[in-house]
Amino acid sequence: MLRLALSALLALIATAAPARAAPAPPAHAAPAAWAASDMALPVHRVGAHSYYVEGRLEEASRANEGFIANAGFVITDGGVVVFDALGSPALADRLIAAIRARTDRPIRRVVISHYHADHFYGIPAFRRIGAEIWADARARAYLNSPAAAERLAERERIIGRWLGPHFSLPLPDRWIDGDQDFVMGGVHFALRRLGPAHSPEDLAMQVEPDGVLYSGDVVYAGRVPFIGDADTRLWLRAIDRLLAIPSRVMVPGHGPASFAPRRDARMTREYLDFLREQMGRAVRNFVPFDDAYRQVDWKRFQAEPTFDVANRRNAYNVYLQMEQEMLGE
Repeated sequence: MLRLALSALLALIATAAPARAAPAPPAHAAPAAWAASDMALPVHRVGAHSYYVEGRLEEASRANEGFIANAGFVITDGGVVVFDALGSPALADRLIAAIRARTDRPIRRVVISHYHADHFYGIPAFRRIGAEIWADARARAYLNSPAAAERLAERERIIGRWLGPHFSLPLPDRWIDGDQDFVMGGVHFALRRLGPAHSPEDLAMQVEPDGVLYSGDVVYAGRVPFIGDADTRLWLRAIDRLLAIPSRVMVPGHGPASFAPRRDARMTREYLDFLREQMGRAVRNFVPFDDAYRQVDWKRFQAEPTFDVANRRNAYNVYLQMEQEMLGE
């Protein structure tokens, strides 16, 4: 009897109590921060420890996902050092996959040659796996400039899905204030400060036992350089300093690796010299830029990829530089 009464009481309480919500289903995994890429990254081995992926000789577009620059990686017994992070986190994920196909050693460090979009926008993917990012301290000025904001807006229009909706310009973990040497896994690395040249913050990386030199954009191969607001006079001096670094192979910021660095740096040097000569003459003779550009015989460089999209802009920037140099004399 007592058991029957107790059962009735418990049933009454259960009926009066508010119903308890069913446990929520497990949340789905958070969506990726950026769209995945299936871009093919050609990998080339250039030394016992040294590799690079070769970007396309084009301007950034949706079709190429901004894969227009090279990036290197060096596999040591103590981990992997990467030189440049490519032009989006999605491309950097592809680079990480290429490294993982060759080693399971941790990716410990990423050295950024300079803060142009096609070389450093991939940093978030490397930061997500715990790599330490190094860059030259003079990149600080670029990060706070209108040019950086304009370039980011342009890239968001073109390759925004591979940057992700919350992309912002990534900072390094360590700012470098001068030349820096370090050893990882018994391999000696030498970082050499070459800027201001192509950019104020240009860095090159020498992998000493391999005789491999990653030059960044101080040297281009197979395409017309991007000049922007670079000081071409200092850039020419930086090429001389770069070529003074002993190397068997030079991996440029764009284009195929060179097994004859002094010979293959010639195109970048000759192009800069030619622009300075032609635009300098026009400035000294007070020839307006449009007339000066039309009068130059460009056939020496017209066959180079990106000539049509870059040359006139490059010439105009050098014209302005030559005006400033003449005023400073």
